[in-house]
Amino acid sequence: MEPIETIMEIKDNTFARQFETITPEGLISVEYSFQEKKIFLTKINTPEGFENQELINTLLKSIMEIVIEKKFKLMPIHPKIVLFIKKNPRYKELLPPGIRI
Repeated sequence: MEPIETIMEIKDNTFARQFETITPEGLISVEYSFQEKKIFLTKINTPEGFENQELINTLLKSIMEIVIEKKFKLMPIHPKIVLFIKKNPRYKELLPPGIRI
């Protein structure tokens, strides 16, 4: 299987407060909430038995581009999202002042 390097198309479902993408395995979503100019990424939902971490990383990279574009500050709540930020230090600039991971 080839690594996925492109930014995937995601939908911002504001009613459900989640970013969504459709994959051959099913719907993958990242739930969020807003407080002032901060976006809190709270939960990752995947189909049962889904193990493709590369696809989740690609989804998170796409979400980071949205956060950059909208000039939000990022509050990663879900442990997998915190780990993603640690492995991709270029996104640490999205964290509010005083927040370290």
